[in-house]
Amino acid sequence: MFDLSAASIEAILPFIAIGFAAQLVDGALGMAFGLINSTLLVSVMGMPPALASASVHAVETFTTAASGVSHVLHKNVDWRMFRRLVIPGMIGGALGAYVLANVDAAHAKPFVMAYLAAIGLYLLYRAWRGRVEPRTPKIIEPLGLAGGFLDAAGGGGWGPVVTSNLLVQGSAPRETIGTVNTSEFFLTTTISATFIASLGFAAFTLQTLGVLIGGLLAAPLGGVLAKRVPARPLMAMVGVLLTLTSAFSIWQALSK
Repeated sequence: MFDLSAASIEAILPFIAIGFAAQLVDGALGMAFGLINSTLLVSVMGMPPALASASVHAVETFTTAASGVSHVLHKNVDWRMFRRLVIPGMIGGALGAYVLANVDAAHAKPFVMAYLAAIGLYLLYRAWRGRVEPRTPKIIEPLGLAGGFLDAAGGGGWGPVVTSNLLVQGSAPRETIGTVNTSEFFLTTTISATFIASLGFAAFTLQTLGVLIGGLLAAPLGGVLAKRVPARPLMAMVGVLLTLTSAFSIWQALSK
């Protein structure tokens, strides 16, 4: 658990900033909390990758709850879509956590990221073309299953996989982002419970506390941004974020 005897504002402030920035992006665009946190914690703050991954999932249990409440209050949630996503997502998350504990899933990551980069470019094209007419998506449950599995096994993937594919099917950006963020709470709770059962409370460190504080401070703002930004710019921002983060992940995987 937290060792508060060694705590100081100078020690914890960088982690608060990281958590705030990651959650602000995730709450507004429906993705990238895990990727931004993990990248900055490992590459900038020097945390071991396994500890960073466990810490992020522990924090997400709380930040997704706060973000989900914000989206519910701002009426960004499509409850029919929520019901179709949440159960497959939890099942996929439990399977992914099991695979992470028993099989090395890192070899598939570059292929998944290449697919997501292509989706990001397509979303940019749709936003540039100017046609963002909402349609009812047909493929939902398989996305929940795949997104939950990749999130647990690959250290991230719920937002990029589910949000982007629902947008490609024509789902309205605001409701898509709100619904995916709200259902993510149940996914992260399932994954975190699995990690805690395996690791105990080793993931709860002073750094985790900083990321948690920053994430909770930013969580209410995501629902406001998603509600107020028009559909076309919102889709363009999702496309840019998805393309850049996927390209960065591919570069990391190929440079090892």
